[in-house]
Amino acid sequence: MPFTDDELTQHLRVLEECFWSRRRPPLHLRDKVREGQRIQDRTIELFLVRPAFQRPGEWVEESIAKIQGMAHQGVWRIFWKRANGRWFRYQPCPDAPSLAEALRVIDADPHGCFFG
Repeated sequence: MPFTDDELTQHLRVLEECFWSRRRPPLHLRDKVREGQRIQDRTIELFLVRPAFQRPGEWVEESIAKIQGMAHQGVWRIFWKRANGRWFRYQPCPDAPSLAEALRVIDADPHGCFFG
């Protein structure tokens, strides 16, 4: 079941306050790097969009993380994308009790899985 409109509004606010406000590209790069999120059902995917290397006029999307709200379990699952393009649970901390806490885990990135 997808997020309700109220949940969606709350989650977008948490995304801005706990993640994008800290990770947004600096002003002088915002015409070259943009942040984004894709929300489908109960999953939020975070990504950056930037110009393709040596392909003028093309843009590429780089996934950062995927967070899945498990309402019946009361947890948020955290995923990272491997070089092979597949998503895997983030083993140091596969679950978080809230979206804000999941975003803190991703932001800290002690193992370099989300930001290299």
